[in-house]
Amino acid sequence: MIAGWFRTDLPVATDPAGHFLPWLVAIMTFLAAMALTGALTLSSLSARWESTMTGTLTIQIPAMAADTGPGSATHKRIDHIARSLEALPGVQRAEPIPAEHVATLLEPWLGAGNLARELPLPHLIDVLLDEGSGSDLAVLEKHLQAIAPGTTIDDHRVWLSRLIKASVILRLLAWIMLSLVVGATTATVVHATRASLAVHRPQIEVMHLVGATDSYIAGQFARRTCMHAVAGSLLGLVLAWPALWGVRSILSNIDGGLIPETSVDALHVVALCSLPFLAAGLSVLTTRITVRRQLAHML
Repeated sequence: MIAGWFRTDLPVATDPAGHFLPWLVAIMTFLAAMALTGALTLSSLSARWESTMTGTLTIQIPAMAADTGPGSATHKRIDHIARSLEALPGVQRAEPIPAEHVATLLEPWLGAGNLARELPLPHLIDVLLDEGSGSDLAVLEKHLQAIAPGTTIDDHRVWLSRLIKASVILRLLAWIMLSLVVGATTATVVHATRASLAVHRPQIEVMHLVGATDSYIAGQFARRTCMHAVAGSLLGLVLAWPALWGVRSILSNIDGGLIPETSVDALHVVALCSLPFLAAGLSVLTTRITVRRQLAHML
């Protein structure tokens, strides 16, 4: 049965029109893998940003005296501000961030050593709002100015919304790129099929005379196109894996937390591994439609 599937009554195996098809499909599969991975990664990052950072604020209090150790006046004042914030409606938690932790966060930009610890850094308080509380930031800011003049509020939702909008645009571009790859692959298959039909027109006319149907002839071309598509897509996928791994390694080495660490989940693997099947299905369908339409005008 398998041998019969590979058997062909047309010499399409020696057709020069199809020799370039596997290489073009490999290139298209490589680009599709990159675009698909980018779209899926941006989707997961957007979901993570929305779930982990929405409803959080950072309170920045101007630098005070150097006596910031436990029990100092500065430490007591910061703790008092945090406790007063927790007493406000809609505030679930207000926790001062230790100065050592702030200095550690700045080390990727300022370098290791005591430089970050010697600078007059502002004191930070991490505030978590109740989910769906709808806390009025104006009321919160007025309260802070009354007890700690010069205090500023860093609303994560402001820059988070901008970040999510940027990721949506990039994700849209990735899907557009994937659509262009599909369109280019389809056009390539159509061109190769038409060229092959023109080369084998005499044999096709003879087959029609002995009773071969359009569907049978289309199957002859579709089987060969399917093998080309599978071979090319597997090659493109093999080349895409190390490229994707290299990009991930480069991004993971960027310090400072500018890019969150991403992991390869089952959805990404399944999506990438399905590309050869999708390429084969698209090629077979395109070839069959092209052959039947061309035969309707040819014979």
